[in-house]
Amino acid sequence: MQILYDAKTDLLYLRLDDRKQQVINKRVSEDIVLDIGEDNRIVGIEILDASKHLNLEKLLPVKYEMV
Repeated sequence: MQILYDAKTDLLYLRLDDRKQQVINKRVSEDIVLDIGEDNRIVGIEILDASKHLNLEKLLPVKYEMV
């Protein structure tokens, strides 16, 4: 599992499966989008406005990517 955070856009991405595959985005709420891959499995979770929903300092390790 990989946790990526983009401070510029305040977007947190949890990557659950590292395999390359096509995904379908499914919005489950205003701020949460699931990436659905092969066999209808969740391969990623995108959280918009992440700092409003989570205590980011407690998520380790967090890889900050500057865009």
